[in-house]
Amino acid sequence: MQQPYSSGYVPGKVSPVWVPVLMFGLLIAGALMIIMNYMGWVPGGTSNWYLLGGLGLILGGIVTATQFH
Repeated sequence: MQQPYSSGYVPGKVSPVWVPVLMFGLLIAGALMIIMNYMGWVPGGTSNWYLLGGLGLILGGIVTATQFH
């Protein structure tokens, strides 16, 4: 007998409060880091490392968003 298709959705499963808080925190921190880099408001002047760090934070927020139920 074939099993029915499962989308991974589990009824009643709720994410802890820290998941959306972490998700939005990472997304906002990454965006702020990129904006501050372009405005020249970071220590040591503008740098590609600040841009990569901001993109990394945004990527972390996106990965965290996949865990949100």
